[in-house]
Formats: sequence, C-alpha cells, structure tokens
Amino acid sequence: MRVVIAEDSVLLREGLTRLITDRGHEVVAGVGDAEALVGTVDALVADGTPPDVVVADVRMPPTHTDEGVRAAVRLRRDHPGIGVLVLSQYVEERYATELLAGSSQGVGYLLKDRVADVREFVDAVVRVARGATALDPEVVAQLLGRSRRQDVLAGLTPREREVLGLMAEGRTNSAIARSLVVSDGAVEKHVSNIFLKLGLSPSEGDHRRVLAVLTYLNT
Repeated sequence: MRVVIAEDSVLLREGLTRLITDRGHEVVAGVGDAEALVGTVDALVADGTPPDVVVADVRMPPTHTDEGVRAAVRLRRDHPGIGVLVLSQYVEERYATELLAGSSQGVGYLLKDRVADVREFVDAVVRVARGATALDPEVVAQLLGRSRRQDVLAGLTPREREVLGLMAEGRTNSAIARSLVVSDGAVEKHVSNIFLKLGLSPSEGDHRRVLAVLTYLNT
C-alpha cells in the first residue's frame, strides 16, 4: 500500500509514518500543508505512480481551520480512485458530512485518539485504500443522532440502529455478530431489513452497506 501523509505536526507526521511502515506499507510522501498535499498527489498521479490512500489532518496551515478537509474533498473529486482518510481532534460534523457527500467509496474519518490503537488505525487505512469506509464510532454516533434524521431513524428498530452504527464503522457481519453476541444469521436479517427500509435494492450490490450509511449522513 502506497500512502501520502499530510500533517503539519512533524512529530505526529513522523509517528504516523512509523506506524504505517512498521506494518509493511510504504509512505511515498509526507507534507505539512494542504497546498503541498494536493500538489504532491497531482504530481504522483501525473507520473503514473499514484498513492493508494491519503491520510490528512482536517485543520492545516495557514489558518488551521478547514484547509485539510478542503484538500481531501478536492482529491476525492479529482482522483476518485485514491482513498482519503482524514484525522480530526474532535467530531466536526460539517466537515464529516461534506467529505462523505460525494462518492461512497474509499473514505474515512477518524479521531486522532484512534491512532493510539496501532492495529485498528492501520487496518482503517488499509480498508480506505481498498475502497471501503472507516468511520470513528463517535463520528457515527453524532451524525446519526442529529435531529433532522429522526424521521428516517424512526423506521428502524433500536437493534437495527445499533447494527447500522457498527456497519458505519466498517465492520463485517461476522464482526457485528461478535460485538452484539448474536448469530451471523441474525445480523444478516437486520442488515436486510435496513436495506429494505432505506429503499436500497439488491441491484446496488455490495455498495448497499456504504449507501445505507450515506443515506443517513446526507438526509
């Protein structure tokens, strides 16, 4: 896996690089601001050596507001085949929604505290690089709990909401079953009911899992 890291804190950037390379992946570039991030990825794509995934801080120089997530949104638009995982100190609802509003593939939003769990963090980077999603549980809880989604959520049972939250974290049906201490078959039934209530037909294929989450995020 080829990774580009964008983080203005040199210590954190080097730490992320070490975490990723120690797990056998390659960090092809590390930059400290959003402009450098976009320029680096554009150059790699032009050279025919694009990264598989970008890991970027939400807030970067010069204003430390939304430069990082703006760059991430741009990269998702210009290079949809490259996964984008953003890191944030807090759950910033507006930024998360904007990032997730486009394509349903290869996107992640994690809180920086999640980096403390090395295996979980690197696994999230790999999932995003492969076109899946990786959403922090706290991000999911806040986005799914917004009042404007209550009408949509009203159609789901409490267990279905719980399953949807775990789906949004990127867990497989088996992982959900283990977490809830139920059978795989029970989880499959809940997932099918969620798809049905959201109007996601079988023709959507495997992307229904992601579309189910994005339906809530964009309602």
